[in-house]
Order: sequence, then structure tokens, then C-alpha cells
Amino acid sequence: MMRKVLIANRGEIAIRISHTLREMRIQTAAVFTEPDKDSLHTRAADEALLISSYLDSQEIMRTAKDCGADAIHPGYGFLSESPALSAACDEARIVFIGPRPDTIRTMGDKVQSKRLMQKAGVPVVPIWDGDPPAPEFPVLVKASGGGGGKGMRLVENPADLKHAMASASREAAAAFGDDRVFVEKYVRRPRHIEFQILGDSYGNAVHVFERECSIQRRHQKIIEETPSPAVTPELREQMGAAAVAGALAVGYRGAGTVEFLLDPSGRFYFLEMNTRLQVEHPVTEMTAGLDLVREQVRIASGEELAYDQADLRRTGHSIECRIYAEVPEDNFRPSTGVIEVFEPPAGPGIRLDSGVGRGSVVSYHFDPMLAKLIVWACSRAAAIDRMKRALDDFVLLGVSNNIEFLRRIISTEDFADGKIDTGFLDRHREVFTFPSEVPPEVLLIASLPPDRAAGYGRPLPHTFQDVWSSGSWRNS
Repeated sequence: MMRKVLIANRGEIAIRISHTLREMRIQTAAVFTEPDKDSLHTRAADEALLISSYLDSQEIMRTAKDCGADAIHPGYGFLSESPALSAACDEARIVFIGPRPDTIRTMGDKVQSKRLMQKAGVPVVPIWDGDPPAPEFPVLVKASGGGGGKGMRLVENPADLKHAMASASREAAAAFGDDRVFVEKYVRRPRHIEFQILGDSYGNAVHVFERECSIQRRHQKIIEETPSPAVTPELREQMGAAAVAGALAVGYRGAGTVEFLLDPSGRFYFLEMNTRLQVEHPVTEMTAGLDLVREQVRIASGEELAYDQADLRRTGHSIECRIYAEVPEDNFRPSTGVIEVFEPPAGPGIRLDSGVGRGSVVSYHFDPMLAKLIVWACSRAAAIDRMKRALDDFVLLGVSNNIEFLRRIISTEDFADGKIDTGFLDRHREVFTFPSEVPPEVLLIASLPPDRAAGYGRPLPHTFQDVWSSGSWRNS
């Protein structure tokens, strides 16, 4: 078992990883850049070390060696899917808590990974790379070496394909340093279903069921849940078997995710494999009773999986909402500032993974995700009700945020009925609209001086916009 782990990340995921490592009695070292010098994740570890960039793998390696760490956990984002960092760890005999370099390299290439999955018998969306031989339209142009919606273009007309590929190639080069793009069949109104996988160094692999990730903005997930309301036991068995086959085909070691598109007819297609922990991993933990970070550490330490597929069970239903500092009504414009009030919800079945608190500075330097609100209940309907109550109780003032926006999404009839897909927000424009009338509660709260909230028991900012956009007036 490793003695000390350098956590090469920031924010809520760095804190979440630190919690498990401390429970395992493993020392932790956090890293931070100058804008993060007062961030909460620097206080969650045994020590905190200044670096110049979260993306400099050589500096991360030097810092790990200097502090005596014998392992590195990359979290997600930044260098989590960097084959260079994984290879550097192997060379320095430092444990990389993640897959082998060749696995990351292969699965990070969207074209190569799809070819490999085809050989493994996994259904794959038809693709064309190089000079596409008259693909069937509509199609998606996608970046070969990255994701997150960058370098992606929807093309309905064949005459637009050449321009779309050139534009996507430029964006991919700027975002990933790789200008390669390919063309993929566009699946209309798909669901985004992913399977959590775990593999060890002894040729064993299992899946830990699916997550429904179809509610997205700008091709990025904002609400996730498990089980999926669309996946039957029979379909779950088929998709789970395909996910495990994909893991075995690449000799997967660690925790990862196999992502699928599920079309309205029930056919599913491999989309990509994420060779890291996912942002939405808590919903799996809440229902399956596993600590996925602990499993990552055990596997990286050379342990064999302590269970097989038949041993894994899932109980109840879990939903996660990503809390962002942004203005959904203004094309998701990021918001910056100081968090003046941060009062998260509490109660049975509620979990909050957060990287901020009262007084935290939200800057333009990093992704605007502030926290993840996760609930568990015995059924999907009960989980939705619990999430509504939790969002109602969440008071976050000082920066504009999407809490009320999330509340409106899960309050729609289609969400309640499980009628969701990746185009949900495009069809439900009403969730972007605030009520036209200003409730008297908002006017009252906004009129209070900033250093006190007479009768409310909490200080509030003296700006109408913060009070109104936060939606917290409903529970003040």
C-alpha cells in the first residue's frame, strides 16, 4: 500500500480524493497555483505545494519527488488522461492511480478506440476518417484527440461538410494540440448512457451498472442519475457485457467509463471510453455501496478485484446536479466574484461534493463548476422530490448560479416521466425563463443592507441580481 499520494488536481475532486486517502491512512499532498492559494482543497490535505500550472506534467513529477510521494492521483480533467504523465510515473517508479499509458493513448484517440471496439464485437457508431466516402447525412464532425464539445460540428447538408471539417480542425488544434477530425453518423435524439467499469492487473473486469447522462448543455452533462429510466434489465445486461468486453479488449486497469449512445429504438453504440474517474461517479457510489476512489487505490496498489459481476448489487435511485457559477439565461455565461453566502442543504440521503465555501473567490481561471449536489432515495420519484427540496434549501449568493435552472429542469413533466435525451434543453426552452413578476420576497431581501438580514439569520449581498438569479429568495 502506498504511503503518500500527491493529488494533481484542485477543487471538489481534490477534496473528495483526500477524504478517502485519509480514511485509508495515506498521507496526502495537494498542489495549487497562485489563483488557488486560498482554495479549500489546499486545507484538505496534509500539505499544500505551490506549482505554476496544473497542466505541466514535468512540474507535477518534480513536485511529487520533492515531497516524497510514492503515488499520484490525477482526479479528472487536467492531466487525468495524459499518457505522458502515466509513462513518467512508470519511469520514476511512482504509482499512477489510473490506467497504463498505452491504454490512455489508445482510448484517447476517438478513431483508434472505435476500431478496437469494433474488433471486440462492441456496436460502434459508423465513422469515416481521412476523406469521407459520401457519409450518410446528417453527420457530426468530431475531434480525434479530445472531447467536451470542442471541435464538434453538426452537418446537415453535404455542401457544408468541407467547411465544417476545416473549422472543427482549427478548434481542435487550439484546444488539444491535435487538428485531426473525423466524421461520425449523427444519431437523432439519443440518450447518453455510460457504464462504470473496474479492471485489475490480473485480467479481471466488471461493470458497476449504468448512469443516465442525457441532460446536457453545450455537450456537457449537468444532471446525471442511476438507474437510467430507459434501460431494461435485458438491455442493461447487453450494454454491461459490451462495456466489460471493451475493458478486457484494452486490458483496462483501474476505474473508467464506457459511454454509449442509445437511440429511440433501443439500439446502442459505443461512443468513447474515459480512462479516469468521472465527475458523476457519486451516483454510482450512492447506489452500489462502493467507494470508487478506494477501489482505484487498491487496484493501483496491485490488489485483485475482491468481487465478480454476480456480487455487485444496486439499491434505490440517485441523482446528481452540477452547481455552476453561470447565467443559464445568458447562454451560460460564466459568473465570477466572491461567494458571500454558502448554505448547502442537509438531511437524509443528501451528499454535497464541494470545492468552495463562504468567502471563496470564483475566478475566470478555471471551470465554473462549484459543487455537485447528490441525493439518494428508494425510488426515482422519491429522489426527484428529494432533489427539489435540496435545491430549494441551497442558498448560494454572491455569484450567479444555475440552482434555480436545475430546479426548473427536474420539475418538468418530461423529466418526471423519464422522457429525456441529449436534445432535452433545446426542446424545453421554458426552463430558461424566469417568472415575469418579481415576488415581494425578492424586493424585501434585496433591500436589506449587506451586513445583516434582519429576521433571516444570515448576511446577504445588497444586489437585486444576486438575490433574484440565485432563486434563494424562495426559502429565505
